[in-house]
Amino acid sequence: MGTIKAICISDRRGIQKRPVDRAELIQDFGIENDAHAGKWHRQVSLLSYQRIEEFRARGAQVDFGAFGENLVVDGVDFRSLPVGTVLRVGSAVLQMTQIGKECHQRCAIYQQVGDCIMPREGVFACVLEGGEIRVGDEMYVE
Repeated sequence: MGTIKAICISDRRGIQKRPVDRAELIQDFGIENDAHAGKWHRQVSLLSYQRIEEFRARGAQVDFGAFGENLVVDGVDFRSLPVGTVLRVGSAVLQMTQIGKECHQRCAIYQQVGDCIMPREGVFACVLEGGEIRVGDEMYVE
């Protein structure tokens, strides 16, 4: 079990996401009002809170959403879970579809720090069942 530390969205791709207190997950689409939502396999991006904290401990000053992640979750090591893992938060259900991603261009964080954790630590999911989520909600790995 984990706890949602941050929910982040952006109105266009390629920019840092901004934290919000709550969001609506839409079945087979993603997070309402997020630029990455759509009918594809990377509807929601997730990062483990511990990985962000490790990155910060190396001297990086990054806010939640800086890596383009939608959900920051404390207590779940997403990289250790296989594709296909089902995650439940409130009435919403997500299924992991991809681990890591290829970065075609170096993001602003890479330019500042010389590294970015999203390509190796970030995971992606699709929304199997929609519902409202809030910061502080518990996430269960099924």
